[in-house]
Amino acid sequence: MPVETLTYAALGARLTISAGAARSLATRLRLPRSVSDDGKTLVTVDLAEIRHTRRPRGRREAGDVAPLAARIVALQAEITRLEATAAGHRADFERERERADRLMVELLHATHETMAAKETTARLEGFLRASGRMGRSIDGHGLVARRPGLQAADLVAADRKASR
Repeated sequence: MPVETLTYAALGARLTISAGAARSLATRLRLPRSVSDDGKTLVTVDLAEIRHTRRPRGRREAGDVAPLAARIVALQAEITRLEATAAGHRADFERERERADRLMVELLHATHETMAAKETTARLEGFLRASGRMGRSIDGHGLVARRPGLQAADLVAADRKASR
């Protein structure tokens, strides 16, 4: 048979395949190609030398759609189940986050109280050291130094007033 110059569409029509399949066949067989004046690709081919048979349609037949549809339904059910589980986990997360925030507030409050108690302790220790050195001397006005118990009460009252 003589050599012919055909477009992909014409080659496909002669071989009863699509134009895309004809293009793939020409590429696979390394057939010489050229471009026509109208921009279409022309393939030089001897149809007698090409032993091309169409492949049967594989998995694309309508009978295989039912298992895929069942798989899609199963996956959609799994997605729905996972979304419900995720919503439950999100609620647990929000609850624990609120609990952590409350605990942080309590911790900051306890830290503040601890620091105030340490300051008061330091003032009282300083007072006790100072009063031990003074030895209950009489000041310039003729008064005995204030008793430690009264001064401690004044310090505690001042701290309570400051912490409010």
